[in-house]
Amino acid sequence: MPLTLKQVARLTERGRYFDERGLYLQITKKGVRSWLLRYERGGRKRWMGLGPVDDFSLEEARERARRARQLLADGIDPIEHRKAGRAQQTTEAALAAAKNITFQEAAERYYKFHSPKWSNPKHRAQFLSTLKTYAYPVIGKLPVRAIDTPLVIKVIEPIWEKKTETASRVRGRIENVLDYAKVSGWRDGENPAAWNGNLEHALPAPGTFAKVKHHAALPFTDIPDFLAELREREGIAARALEFLILTAARTGETIFATWDEIDLREKTWTVPAERMKAKKEHRVPLCARAIEILKALPREAKFLFPGSQEAAPLSNMALLKLLQRMGRDDVTAHGFRSTFRDWAAERTNYPNHLLEMALGHTVGDKVEAAYRRGDLFDKRRKLMTDWERYCATKPVATGNNVTPITQARGAR
Repeated sequence: MPLTLKQVARLTERGRYFDERGLYLQITKKGVRSWLLRYERGGRKRWMGLGPVDDFSLEEARERARRARQLLADGIDPIEHRKAGRAQQTTEAALAAAKNITFQEAAERYYKFHSPKWSNPKHRAQFLSTLKTYAYPVIGKLPVRAIDTPLVIKVIEPIWEKKTETASRVRGRIENVLDYAKVSGWRDGENPAAWNGNLEHALPAPGTFAKVKHHAALPFTDIPDFLAELREREGIAARALEFLILTAARTGETIFATWDEIDLREKTWTVPAERMKAKKEHRVPLCARAIEILKALPREAKFLFPGSQEAAPLSNMALLKLLQRMGRDDVTAHGFRSTFRDWAAERTNYPNHLLEMALGHTVGDKVEAAYRRGDLFDKRRKLMTDWERYCATKPVATGNNVTPITQARGAR
């Protein structure tokens, strides 16, 4: 006889209780009560769960069993049919979620995926910071599929003329994020941040008003006085800037320098290729004052010049703020490389290729590079020693001009 409502209510012992046409009430060892449908498909016996007794009444279970039998009559396995339906629902849900991915989410996923491949730490840091500053306030919370050309223009037009270089980089980063979103299936259509055939018709070309801006450099005749004042200042930033000047290194090379790159015995700093602009390992001879600076630094941290945050290097902004405190808004940390280069060109007889190698530049064409396989390290050590001596020279006033007491010696 088919089950009755009273029987369903009072049955508690473990077992399977038949109702009709393959429908069973199942009670497990732990007392869990549910509905099952038994059927055969291709000579194989299968059991299909139809839901808990608490959620489906006897009549509802019979109706669910009836619909499953209809599928069987049409040659469709009800279990496989349900699996396919759930898979489709999952896919549809994923597609719906993808359509709601915001620009900010897409940018952060792009950054997480691509940033390990970027060798320049400064560029890694700037990627998200510029988007946070300029793009997120306008399009950050919008679905990435909704970003169009007018919205991109709304982001970059306010800074296109006054901060052209920054605006160009922001545009390029938006373009990269949107390309990534398209490949990921979060949007379709043309990229609204593309320049060629798109924004070039809406914005004036960068070259029409953007001028090349060189890093402000201190005249080399002022470097002895500047360093004398700098050495009176305490703090990691002051020592980092002094070390940068004495080695003629780039800001990123200096602030990301680690102790395992330093050989105090050989008085050498080896900058790995991934941190060099030329993508080639660069050995830097360390003068006596540079060694003195290093020996006075704490050795607990990984970096030579640790920042305020644990396990992080000094920020390049720390050098900028130091220069501002010294009243030198007219110069930049990177500009001291030009100061060194100007001094070497005007006050020494060292050949040009040696100066370029001291700055970590790629020297000459392929033919010249083939003949000069070494790094002229010993000659560069003499050059940096002369630079240290000049930096420590006390200038004397003669009329309205300031002239160094001694002139750096030339190459031997």
